[in-house]
Amino acid sequence: MRARLRVFPALLILVLTASVAAFPAMAADNQGHFDRTLTVTGPVDLDVQTGAGDITVRSGDSTHVEIHAKIRAGLWSGSDQQIHEIENNPPIEQKGNTIRVGHIENQDLLRHISISYEVIVPADTKLHAESGSGEQKAEGISGPVDAVSGSGGIRLKTIGGEASVRTGSGEIELDTIHGTTHASTGSGTIQAIGIAGGLNASSGSGKVKLEQVSGGDVEISTGSGSVEIKGVKGAAKVSTGSGSITAQGDPTGNWRLRTASGNVTADFPPQAAFEVVAHTSSGNIRSAHEISVQGTITSHELRGKVGGGGSLVELTTSSGNIEIR
Repeated sequence: MRARLRVFPALLILVLTASVAAFPAMAADNQGHFDRTLTVTGPVDLDVQTGAGDITVRSGDSTHVEIHAKIRAGLWSGSDQQIHEIENNPPIEQKGNTIRVGHIENQDLLRHISISYEVIVPADTKLHAESGSGEQKAEGISGPVDAVSGSGGIRLKTIGGEASVRTGSGEIELDTIHGTTHASTGSGTIQAIGIAGGLNASSGSGKVKLEQVSGGDVEISTGSGSVEIKGVKGAAKVSTGSGSITAQGDPTGNWRLRTASGNVTADFPPQAAFEVVAHTSSGNIRSAHEISVQGTITSHELRGKVGGGGSLVELTTSSGNIEIR
């Protein structure tokens, strides 16, 4: 009995060692790829889809579309047969300059399989991208861009037209968008910098930051998180369930900034002209602008005109201070 007990650990170590040694080979067998280059002439209309995996689109040669795909099966599920079938029959369709990537009707083929795509396109490209789970990136194309993800971050940079991005859960980063922008996430921060046009953004829970470089109306809402907007020239509607609001710009349209809990700070140019209504249930109101007051002045409410009046600026917080700079 004692001899057997002494031998057993050695056998166990041997089995474990063999299993670990086999692990890299097994993982390597569960990967595949395919690469294709398509010839195009003129603007491209690209549609990319994946159930699980990342999507990256960037600009390159004006006469070709390059598609690079990486296929992975789950460690304990998925099969080499599935991978080989996808490799041998890549899900790519081309009709002139209209290209579809990743549309696979046989869903059993995708069970426990992820496919990530890198697509290099002419700068003059219109993009629709959709993923069930995975990150998405697009850079240097004319657009418009429509990107949807069930779960994963979305990042767009240097887009020459309108952009619409939606994710169930994940961060959204937008940089240099030349057109009206729509962004929504169920949970995650939204950062939009260099936006040349209006912005409509919403987050179930997360901070929102906007830097606008040309005129356009702004509408932002978040269930919980601070909001910062800068360079706004136009109408602005901002609301948060919990968090501070900081806004800078020229109110050439009506502004409505509202938070249930947090401070509200509005920063206007010296020559700005507007009508202000400010209210806080618990907090103080301060203004660096000369205001022609209307009605009774209290520490919790202020009504008046700046620079002779103009668009309406409404600032409201249930709990917090209000500052007009």
